[in-house]
Amino acid sequence: MIHYKELGLVNSKELFQNAVKGGYAIPAFNFNNLEQMQAIISACVETKSPVILQVSKGARKYANQTLLQYLAKGAVEYAKELGCAIPIVLHLDHGDSLETVKSCIESGFSSVMFDGSHFPYEENVRLTKEVVEYAHKYDVTVEGELGVLAGIEDDVVAEHSSYTRPEEVEDFVKRTGVDSLAISIGTSHGAFKFKVQPGELPPPLKFDILEECEKRIPGFPIVLHGASSVPQDIVADINKYGGKMEGTAGVSEDQLRRAAGSAVCKINIDSDGRLAMTAAIRKVFIEKPGEFDPRNYLGPARDKLKELYKHKIINVLGSANRV
Repeated sequence: MIHYKELGLVNSKELFQNAVKGGYAIPAFNFNNLEQMQAIISACVETKSPVILQVSKGARKYANQTLLQYLAKGAVEYAKELGCAIPIVLHLDHGDSLETVKSCIESGFSSVMFDGSHFPYEENVRLTKEVVEYAHKYDVTVEGELGVLAGIEDDVVAEHSSYTRPEEVEDFVKRTGVDSLAISIGTSHGAFKFKVQPGELPPPLKFDILEECEKRIPGFPIVLHGASSVPQDIVADINKYGGKMEGTAGVSEDQLRRAAGSAVCKINIDSDGRLAMTAAIRKVFIEKPGEFDPRNYLGPARDKLKELYKHKIINVLGSANRV
């Protein structure tokens, strides 16, 4: 077993306390490969933002958990090399079992999420509590979830959403001992979050649910999953260069900024990054059909991702200059 402190990582406890007090949210960016990690770390260093590197079950399978461990350690050293030792959390996104959680903690994760939202309430409480009891032995922070988000992203699939019931949050937090809580207020996984007609705006988030949750667990760190905005200019570029993505819609950045000013202290963004990289790669392939060097299309993809994430940090999450 390797403890996360040996890799130079931190858990999320202090970061969340500071975010709740400061009225901003920590970026939680998913990564699967070297280019994504480079873009995330360079964006956060240049904006002086703390960051949560998220790894899904699918990412662990794709990239190999041993390699991910060393990428995380490399991220810490890379940040120093770039000139700012930003706080970095390595987080398991949507853990589905105690066995998966144990495996991640043993390989250096500093934070884990157990997603028991699809279980009956009492089963979710029981399983989440088991994860918390194990993780806290190693000073690893735990995120739980109440409510179900619709959509598809990696191994997370749900046809229908169910909003978080505010009357359950206080009991859940007290009985499980979680360090943060993901809630469902209208966000959704994937790039096709909502069914909208051309020119229509996506439905607004349920801020009444968020505000009621805040009243019941004042000051407690709240998390938003499925919070990509699906920028329509990037989608247009994908389609311009041979893609076929019609009817995409995401969460308004104005609403995310409003949420970040509340007790929401962690906002997950994955699909936006996938879209940005895809747009950049497609552009190279159409404009330079003879290109075959991966560096010459993954490099522009990395640059596009970095640009997007700097925008999110500065203009949406408010986490710039918090280091």
